[in-house]
Amino acid sequence: MSGPVVVSVPHAGRIYPPEILVAARVERSQLERLEDGWCDLLAAGATDAGATVVQALWARAVADLNRGEGQMAPGEVAVPLRAQFSAPGRKERAGLGVVPTRLFDCGPLWKRPIDGAALHWRLESFHRPYHAALAQALEEARGRFGHAILIDLHSMPPIPAGQPCHGARIVVGDRFGDSAGEWLVDRVVASAGRLGEVVVRNQPYAGGHIIRTHGRPAAATHAVQIEIDRSLYLSTERLPDTAQVGRLARWLADLISDLGQASPDMEIFPQAAE
Repeated sequence: MSGPVVVSVPHAGRIYPPEILVAARVERSQLERLEDGWCDLLAAGATDAGATVVQALWARAVADLNRGEGQMAPGEVAVPLRAQFSAPGRKERAGLGVVPTRLFDCGPLWKRPIDGAALHWRLESFHRPYHAALAQALEEARGRFGHAILIDLHSMPPIPAGQPCHGARIVVGDRFGDSAGEWLVDRVVASAGRLGEVVVRNQPYAGGHIIRTHGRPAAATHAVQIEIDRSLYLSTERLPDTAQVGRLARWLADLISDLGQASPDMEIFPQAAE
């Protein structure tokens, strides 16, 4: 670690434990649709740029690291667990809780509802260790540099026509100001804008469990979520486009280097004072 930036890549894992494939009622190719396909390649230069990278190796179908442990819909779990999941939100009701259970066009993903043993295994083996690693990396950064910056990196499908923010290719989320200082968000948005792509803030993705949990600006830990349109770096066959992956990886590395020179005291940038 040579700078205050920690990069989280929670949804690009491609390892499917045998137990998961046995429990699934759909083909692996359906489970793979949950992945932020090849998003980890965009962070290839992050370590050399000074960041610490915390990256999931296991697939999102095992456990969704960007959901809280209480984020499930009662109907998606075994009867004895239902009381603890009594207030599901929109995503949980759609089957996208801490354990993904459904996709809209293929129905249930698993042969039976998630029971206590399956949930405990997923949380203890995958979810909790990931968040512990993030917390440790951020604590170390804050101890060395006086502040820490978390970039939670994701990919998104193209925003459909007719929806708000259609045409946006990069979405920077800070939970409407709750997870990061304005100095950081402005810098990230300006950097993304130099790619020549349409950049928006908080719509339609304001940020999930990771930046909500670890972003604590008052305690000098600032967190943003970055969503990148997959069509910017994947082919129509959902395979990496080497040139476009390289372009975005260089951009992220440059952003990390730039943020290594920034601090919460930089509310007014030099160019604004000239």
